[in-house]
Amino acid sequence: MSTTATMGEMANSAVEFYPKRGGGDAEANHAGDFGVTLEELRTLMEMRGPEALQKIQDSFGDVEGLCQRLKSSTSDGLSDNPTDLEKRRQAFGQNFIPPKKAKTFLQLVWEALQDVTLIILEIAAIISLGLSFYQPPGHESEGCGNVSGGAEDEGEAEAGWIEGAAILLSVICVVLVTAFNDWSKEKQFRGLQSRIELEQRFAVVRNGNVIQIPVAEMVVGDMAQVKYGDLLPADGVLVQGNDLKIDESSLTGESDHVRKSADKDPMLLSGTHVMEGSGRMLVTAVGVNSQTGIIFTLLGAGEGEEEKKEKKGKQPEAAVETNQNKAKKQDGAVAMEMQPLKSAEGGEVEEREKKKANVPKKEKSVLQGKLTKLAVQIGKAGLVMSAITVIILVLYFVIETFVVEGQSWLPECTPIYVQYFVKFFIIGVTVLVVAVPEGLPLAVTISLAYSVKKMMKDNNLVRHLDACETMGNATAICSDKTGTLTTNRMTVVQAYINDQHFREVPDPSQINSNTLEIVVNAISINCAYTSKIMPPDVEGGLPKQVGNKTECGLLGFLLDLKRDYVPVREQIPEEKLYKVYTFNSVRKSMSTVVQMPDGNFRLYSKGASEILLKKCSSILGANGEARSFKPRDRDEMVKKVIEPMACEGLRTICIAYRDLPCDPEPDWDNEAEIVTDLTCISVVGIEDPVRPEVPEAIRKCQRAGITVRMVTGDNINTARAIAAKCGIIQPGDDFLCLEGKDFNRRIRNEKGEIEQERIDKIWPKLRVLARSSPTDKHTLVKGIIDSTVLEQRQVVAVTGDGTNDGPALKKADVGFAMGIAGTDVAKEASDIILTDDNFSSIVKAVMWGRNVYDSISKFLQFQLTVNIVAVIVAFTGACITQDSPLKAVQMLWVNLIMDTFASLALATEPPTEALLLRKPYGRNNPLISLTMMKNILGHGVYQLVIIFTLLFVGEKIFNIDCGRNAPLHSPPSEHYTIIFNTFVLMQLFNEINARKIHGERNVFDGIFANPIFCSIVLGTFGVQLSLPP
Repeated sequence: MSTTATMGEMANSAVEFYPKRGGGDAEANHAGDFGVTLEELRTLMEMRGPEALQKIQDSFGDVEGLCQRLKSSTSDGLSDNPTDLEKRRQAFGQNFIPPKKAKTFLQLVWEALQDVTLIILEIAAIISLGLSFYQPPGHESEGCGNVSGGAEDEGEAEAGWIEGAAILLSVICVVLVTAFNDWSKEKQFRGLQSRIELEQRFAVVRNGNVIQIPVAEMVVGDMAQVKYGDLLPADGVLVQGNDLKIDESSLTGESDHVRKSADKDPMLLSGTHVMEGSGRMLVTAVGVNSQTGIIFTLLGAGEGEEEKKEKKGKQPEAAVETNQNKAKKQDGAVAMEMQPLKSAEGGEVEEREKKKANVPKKEKSVLQGKLTKLAVQIGKAGLVMSAITVIILVLYFVIETFVVEGQSWLPECTPIYVQYFVKFFIIGVTVLVVAVPEGLPLAVTISLAYSVKKMMKDNNLVRHLDACETMGNATAICSDKTGTLTTNRMTVVQAYINDQHFREVPDPSQINSNTLEIVVNAISINCAYTSKIMPPDVEGGLPKQVGNKTECGLLGFLLDLKRDYVPVREQIPEEKLYKVYTFNSVRKSMSTVVQMPDGNFRLYSKGASEILLKKCSSILGANGEARSFKPRDRDEMVKKVIEPMACEGLRTICIAYRDLPCDPEPDWDNEAEIVTDLTCISVVGIEDPVRPEVPEAIRKCQRAGITVRMVTGDNINTARAIAAKCGIIQPGDDFLCLEGKDFNRRIRNEKGEIEQERIDKIWPKLRVLARSSPTDKHTLVKGIIDSTVLEQRQVVAVTGDGTNDGPALKKADVGFAMGIAGTDVAKEASDIILTDDNFSSIVKAVMWGRNVYDSISKFLQFQLTVNIVAVIVAFTGACITQDSPLKAVQMLWVNLIMDTFASLALATEPPTEALLLRKPYGRNNPLISLTMMKNILGHGVYQLVIIFTLLFVGEKIFNIDCGRNAPLHSPPSEHYTIIFNTFVLMQLFNEINARKIHGERNVFDGIFANPIFCSIVLGTFGVQLSLPP
């Protein structure tokens, strides 16, 4: 199988996922090919720390020896030979975990049958069916009074079984439709998950080149490059690492980050997160043989055993699932790669356990909360109505038969009386069936599934279905700056070097040669070696920036100075870097130590200018010589260089160095002592232009009642300048721009505790939070969500790309992760992934979210009208005529139209720009607005007037036989057929009315833009006309 094997091909060759153990020869051959067996590697990966190092030394000499046995190279990786890669898959397995089996259609049918109202109907129908075949002897039944009058009319007795059978048939229809919907929903969900899986790629070295491949194509022996924010897709041994720290909590439960190094603890495990640093690892176990794979295999076996136990114990909970739980469970039903982008899977065993302990990711979404409440209220009302209906019918029958007519209860009449009671019970259940809006979850699901599919085209990859609808209620967006509001294409446009402020990139001749040499080395060595400038894809295009964009900007600066970073890196390869302090949100800088030819050390450092300048005690002057740099000089430089650059929206980076003696060797772990007393080489201003479409997108948000706030790690002046360009802040507005430390000071009391009242004084006016840490971001988001200071509770969306944005993304009502710049950890914490990292895609998500909310409201308006009319007709009809004008079977048909087809028709309306012209609904707004209530009541009254007119004077109008007070088992009358048809056609036309819920006059506006709606209305109309009476 070639390296480009598709997911589908993999899914079809499930047998090959497990290494072939049965015929020992095959494995022996492959193991012989590689000089190390699968079992040896598995044993090795179960060891940790010094024990693992000892095992590597005893068995292979060192990591290099293991590498040779696996026929790989630490520098060049594997060859790209498909035969070799296939051989490795045969010997060591594929990087793929077989999925849990999806539920079969029959299982879904069985689940649909668990619905309580359907079970009641089934029982009632079976009793009715059984009794309809029982005929008491003719002469004995005469004494039962007129209750059975007419039952023996020729041909009518035979029709008795039809109602029971028809109810059963209708139940089967409803069950099949529900099961089909669940099945198609699961299929869509699987499609979504496989799309998410294909998104995840990983950097490996093949033939000496770093390439990105889908994680499923990784094989044992690959040389993988790991970096900050990755989720490891396979087990491996660290070959070379820089300041590498791993979060192993998903496997061990330990929350402390584990420091990894090639000489102390080189074991890297799949499913763990890289929290800091970078490095290269030799892949030693993939798929079911990796640590995560082994756990999944055990979990799979454990679940199987649990299911058997449950079946033995006949525990009822196993059977009933809500739609929401189904969606969550289906997360895991998809072909599982070693994968972060899962809500329930991805090696997160601990998270799985939490879920079992019933700790949800978030509360119910806004709409789900409102719908559940409404459905419960309607259900209760329906139950009361149906109970009253049954009681009135039974009392009326008993009083009429035994009191008014003075009959006595004769044993031979019992079956006939029971048949009447069953009929009354069926009428009661019918009222309940119509009253309970079981179509609501279906409408929500269809609407969300439809929107999710369409949102993919708008660069929104939705990971949690409910996020799509929540986004429609968003009142605030806390957005990152870099890459979301800006293009994330960094270019150095100004520089302060040799005591001179250059307003554009200087000519190399204007810079002292000694300084230039140091600048070239400082940038080439102290930028991650994964960051590089590649030739443009298209001739005449801009060079391609690969890796960290700020570092690419600095490397581009070297190219503008007519110098190249590649020779420097070849001279000092990554393995020769003595110590690396990688960038993180606390340091806000990166430093690298190299050993000079004379044995001494040189530290190069780069980072946020105001932070790094505080650590500088000297600066390279005009002649390239270091001179003293006092706090007074620093203040002057901030005022004259850094602030003017920042006010133009430039990001300022300071580049510095320090020479350290080799004797005595410094204590490298004492970072505060190492990264201090620096010599400033240069301060550069990097421009990251605002995306051209962002100002318009932000204007749309503001018009739609959504407040956009910028939360960035940048300097406050840079942030303010960019916010003004984007339109987040307008001149003359009353707004706040704060720095992280300022924000923290204002929200904490004397004891240093955060107080909600203090946050409430700040957040309504806050528009820019600069120099903020991920904790500040989380605090702000939590503060806005928990705030009750405004009459409307806030619904907050957050964008994030870094590993440390995880908590804020999880806390937000909707978390957006960046698909391009985002780390795996951020993507895993998010609800929606922006595949183009663009803010304007968020506006599309708002539009789709509002459309979902409106679709549900349209369906509600339609369903509630039907419910109210049907319940009142059934109840009043039953009380006045002892029979419901709408039979159980007819009600089930109406239920089918109302629930399934109408939800499909109304839930697939496409969104329009007009949705962005109104304010968000918010958390506390009622689900049914005044306009909707007016429409429901107006239509309800109109329909009731028509139906009651037909019921009580219809036979005179049409000059037909009266259908009221028909005896038991009589065939359907022409009178009641007219009522039923009129009722259904009124619902059909009401479906068109329900398309507009904000008081618009023209209900036909844009009707042909939705072919699904048109075909369903016409289809239902056709079927209704062709139904037998």
